[in-house]
Amino acid sequence: MTTPYLPVLSPLMVEEQVRAALGEDLGRAGDITSQATIAPDMTAAAELNIREDGVVAGLDLARAAFRLMDPAIRFETFVKDGDTLSPGTVIARVSGPARAVLSAERVALNFLMHLSGVASYTARFAREIAHTPARVCCTRKTIPGLRALEKYAVRMGGGSSHRYGLDDAILIKDNHIAVAGGVAGAIRAARAFAGHLVKVEVEVTSLAELEEALEAQPDVILLDNMGPELLRRAVEINRDNAGLADAVYAADPRRVKLEASGNVNLSTIRAIAETGVDYISTSKITMAAPTLDIGLDVVLR
Repeated sequence: MTTPYLPVLSPLMVEEQVRAALGEDLGRAGDITSQATIAPDMTAAAELNIREDGVVAGLDLARAAFRLMDPAIRFETFVKDGDTLSPGTVIARVSGPARAVLSAERVALNFLMHLSGVASYTARFAREIAHTPARVCCTRKTIPGLRALEKYAVRMGGGSSHRYGLDDAILIKDNHIAVAGGVAGAIRAARAFAGHLVKVEVEVTSLAELEEALEAQPDVILLDNMGPELLRRAVEINRDNAGLADAVYAADPRRVKLEASGNVNLSTIRAIAETGVDYISTSKITMAAPTLDIGLDVVLR
């Protein structure tokens, strides 16, 4: 099996995000504390270290924060995004003009702590289902303005991504179905509208809606708020509809993919994955992830 390449962040997007964050923090007069207490010609060296177990993500943003504050700052990394680290690990060293180092510190750490938190929390979900073929996916429930960064962090933690926005895939939800007048009709309308590269997914809340959806053949069916028993039955119905034996069901490209959503947390995701669904989507890994404790400590020389 080919190992998938991990994504990289666009340097243009990184610079745009970091520049905006620095502008927000520096305000109208800049870092008046550093200006008041540190001479212009002073230099400083500092280490960034992990203070708890976790997965690091966001090193490019931290690097950009220091570089944009002052190109003379040197940022040296010892790990890479996606690495699982233990407390006390030094992830980077930064050195250069002291005022600039301290002025960029908070923006660099804010990005690192938040994205590493998302990656670390995602990794906990992924570990719970590692014995199954299911993948945990993030959704459009992200902090406004940070979607691309958070979805990147999810990938660093071993998760997968649902659609990025409203324009890259069709997801027919309950309100669309209510207005369109039915599951099958909504799927057929979506098929007629979409280009051949656009996936069509439909949300169902019952086995009856599942069977109606299967007749219209979407690419993916989202099973909303179904418990493990209903999910297991949905997998059986999907297998029987495709006319496949258990041994070939999981790998057969002809069948409709199934995604579970709703009531997904660290206590429930294992049982959900063991039902045989392909994907499990949850907003928890982006919206409820705690930050990872990362510090910057000046090294006296």
